Order: sequence, then C-alpha cells, then structure tokens
Amino acid sequence: MNHTIVVDLGYGDAGKGTVVDWLCATRPVHTVVRFNGGAQAAHNVVLPDGRHHTFAQFGAGTFRPGVRTHLSRHVVVDPLALAAEADHLAAVGVPDALDRLTVDGEALLATPYHRAANRAREIARGADRHGSCGLGVGEAVAYGLAHPDEAPRVADCRTPALLRRRLAALRDRLTAELGPLDAPPVEDCLPAFTGFAGRVAIVDRAYLAGVLRAGTCVFEGAQGVLLDEWHGFHPYTTWSTTTFANADGLLAEAGLAGEARRLGVLRVVTTRHGPGPLVTEDPTLPLADPRNPTNPWQGRFRFGHFDAVSHRYALDVAGGVDGLALTHLDLAGPARSAGGRAHRHPRLRLCRRYDTIDRLEPGPPGDLDRQAALTARLLRARPVYDDDAPADWPAAVEEALGARVELLSHSPTAEGKAVRKGTLLTPFV
Repeated sequence: MNHTIVVDLGYGDAGKGTVVDWLCATRPVHTVVRFNGGAQAAHNVVLPDGRHHTFAQFGAGTFRPGVRTHLSRHVVVDPLALAAEADHLAAVGVPDALDRLTVDGEALLATPYHRAANRAREIARGADRHGSCGLGVGEAVAYGLAHPDEAPRVADCRTPALLRRRLAALRDRLTAELGPLDAPPVEDCLPAFTGFAGRVAIVDRAYLAGVLRAGTCVFEGAQGVLLDEWHGFHPYTTWSTTTFANADGLLAEAGLAGEARRLGVLRVVTTRHGPGPLVTEDPTLPLADPRNPTNPWQGRFRFGHFDAVSHRYALDVAGGVDGLALTHLDLAGPARSAGGRAHRHPRLRLCRRYDTIDRLEPGPPGDLDRQAALTARLLRARPVYDDDAPADWPAAVEEALGARVELLSHSPTAEGKAVRKGTLLTPFV
C-alpha cells in the first residue's frame, strides 16, 4: 500500500501542506492528487533556504522536482487564480509547475461571476456571515447542483462558443437574482479561460487510474473535517466533502479500493478561521499565525486549547485513520531563549469533554437541521480541561483519540519532521 490520503481533522489550517511536502521529500512520489476544495485552500510550505509558497490549487509537493499535480473532478478549478499561483511558484524557483499539471475536464470552473455573487451574498448576511473565503468556490458548487448540464466546466475551455454561452447564462442568472455583479464582461473573460485550455493538460476521469498504477500518489485534502458540507457544524461549513470519501471513491473507480494509508493531521492547538463553534477558544493564549492573518471575509484567526471532543467526532465521521500527524509541537516545547531572556511557551491544555457533552455522535449525512442543532449546543458548551498540561503531547493525544501519532512536526519545513518508531511511516525515514 504505497498511496497516502492526507486529511485535516480540525477546522483546517493544521499543516496539511507541510505534511504533504514531507511525504514527497522522503520517498519517490509520482503525483499529488487534489480531491476537494479549490482556490480557497492555503497550504503553506517553507524550504530550509526560506523560500515559501502558499499552495492553493497546485499540490503541496510541487517544490520537489518531478512531482506532478492532478486536479480531480471534485476540485473547483479557478484558472485565473491558478495562473497567479504559477507565477509565484516561478518566482520562487519552480518554473515548470504548469507543465506538471493535469486537470479533469469534468471539474467545475470558478469564474469572476461566482466570486462576485459569493461576496454579495456574504455581505448581505451582515453579522450572520458564514465565514466564506469570498473566492466563489461554494457558489460554483451550488450553481453546478442547480444547473448540472449548464454549469461551466474545465473541458468547456476548449470550446469557446460553448463556454461563451455558459458564462453568459451564468452571469444573467446571478444578475437577475442579486443585481449587477462586480465582474468583467464575458468577452473579457474568454481569452484567459481559452488560454488556460491551451496551456495545461485537460484529461478525462479514466486518466487517474493510470497515474495510480504508475507510481506512489499522495491525496491532498483541503480544509478540515469539522467544516465538512454534511458533517460539519452548519451553517459554518464549506460546500465540499472534506473527509476521505472523495479520495476513497477515486481509488475505487481505479480498482484500488482501500489501497491507501489514511493520515489525519492535527495541531496541538485547535484553531479556526472565521465564525462558528470553537469550544476551547482562549483569547488569552499569546499566539499568532503570520500565515493566517485576519481578512475581510473570514475575519480573525482564532486559537483554542486541544479539543479532543471535536477531533474524536472528526475521526468518527471520517471513518478513522491509520495514523496521525501532530503539528506545531514547537508551541508545546520547553522554555527557550529569546533575545537573552527566558521565553516560556503558553500553557496549552487538553479538553476531553464539555460541561454538557461527553461525546459528539455523528448523524446521517445531509441532515442539516440536526447539524444546525448541534452547532447551537456547541455554541453554549464550555470546555472541561485536564488538571495539568500534558507532559508528553503525542502520548496524550493518542490516549484521548485512540489513534497512533506517527509523524511529529516541530517546524514548517520537512527537516522539522520526525517519525515515531514502530509506525507505518517508519520505513520512510
């Protein structure tokens, strides 16, 4: 079993990108397969020489020579954002990212009209904003569900007349619903989309089966299980399946069902970007994340103590894991020196239960009324912490979640990772 699926068991931002980069640095990897989300992803990878890139649509293994990216049909593809990302990769020493990219022609397109509609809806919600990234990914999914035979897709970029009709219909429907959109005319959009089709390899869904047999692949998830469209805490969720389900389905289509290691990623602090439940939130924690600043769409980046209740729930709805990667362990380390003065890390704590809830039970997928009721309970819940901070964080997380911690991460670089002996990852160190 050579393939690995990487999924965030929190609200996103746990360090999936740095884990994927490490996987690609420590073994030969043929392709990183993206299997959900879109341009709103922000997977940060830092190299020892200081080069940094925030991976959105390209796989987080792209710094590694020869590692390819495949955007499956479950990804919402934004060609304009993709071009900007390729330009930044070229500026930091990766000039061939587009040459190593394949895109499933069935994938939905995110367009300036989706983005404008997304932002208009979020602004109209006022104080009840959902925490959208404002990039139109959810809008593209919603439109695709409402108009499955007319929604713009990647393959349409090869047929300008068809794409023109679909973009015009999209613009007209959204304008009729929301009023004038802050987006360019269709004729101004066409050259970028047709240029995209001429630059990247657009393939059919059968292509991936050959890739999976050609070499080791890493499936890179976006966002986090606690934001899942069906199992997350509605309405503060994404229009995306963030569990292992899409990757499992792609493997099954290739005749390789179950032929992948399932790796869940967690921080030693539980975080979320934007509104919604974060039961262990502690505004007094002296923490900041320069890669996740406050922005006008999601709001501020929030920090809380390790929430084993929510992460157990994520494990349950995701169907379990073969191992965990525990990141940001540098935040839980011993005292260190800063400018000649002793600097102690914040006293991070572990929450195993809430005052009114011992365990969150998964419900049937799609019951959004149930998920909204669960959200209301979580917004009222209060954390109950262990008396003492864990002396051994990996052991404490294992005991709390019933899953083996395999990979330890103390920094955003691949060199800051360590594999625990006796795990499935041991052969790769």
